[in-house]
Amino acid sequence: MKYTVLSLFPEITDAYFANSIIARAISRGIVEYRAINIRDYAPDRHKTCDDAPYGGGPGMLMLAEPLGRALEAAGALPKTGAQDRLSRRLIYLSPSGRPFTQELARELAACEELILLCGRYEGIDQRIIDRYVDDEISIGDYVLSSGEAAALVLIDATCRLIDQVITAESLEEESFAGGLLEYPQYTRPEVYATLEVPRVLLSGHHENIRRWRLEKRVRKTLAVRPDLIRRGKAAGLFDTETITVIEELEKDERDTGD
Repeated sequence: MKYTVLSLFPEITDAYFANSIIARAISRGIVEYRAINIRDYAPDRHKTCDDAPYGGGPGMLMLAEPLGRALEAAGALPKTGAQDRLSRRLIYLSPSGRPFTQELARELAACEELILLCGRYEGIDQRIIDRYVDDEISIGDYVLSSGEAAALVLIDATCRLIDQVITAESLEEESFAGGLLEYPQYTRPEVYATLEVPRVLLSGHHENIRRWRLEKRVRKTLAVRPDLIRRGKAAGLFDTETITVIEELEKDERDTGD
């Protein structure tokens, strides 16, 4: 996977790629990273990249000309209606985009290259979106000061799904895997501030531990994200055992509420 990030402040993403898991992925040749400073493609000597929007309104808008030059330097081409979205995807991080989910992260992690356009100010000239952008993606229903933070969220979520970046076992039962949230986890010491590790986790009985973890996943998902349960049922994500656990816990909740 290659990540190409276009930004007015590339040092923000540079720091992330120099550390932790993704730095190791780069050193092993699994991931590539390139930052492009949009200011380098401004046509004037002041490196101007923004101006007031036509029609009035508050704030400034990023100019089309330096953005277009920077995108073409990144290898982006104007859309033709037949883009190879499996090999390269050009994404504009925007609160107006479609929601970023774990399912979308998996889809993007299968690409050969993600070109991420980070906006600033009031956003970017719409003509850049119309001419170049494959996807507008939002990481949540809130507004950030810049696209760099959103780009890093997308990068982190997709990078860890790339083969060999982390062990496959680490992905199997984490939140959203199989439509459920993750179970609670514990490590040493066995007692902390009078709080004990659940006995089942110390029992060495693997089947009891597996069942306990499943029940905890279902219980937390029902309490915090019941929408995931509804979606999982509709999509047929759950096996017979999981459905049984869901029905038992839902019945307990109804009985308790009576």
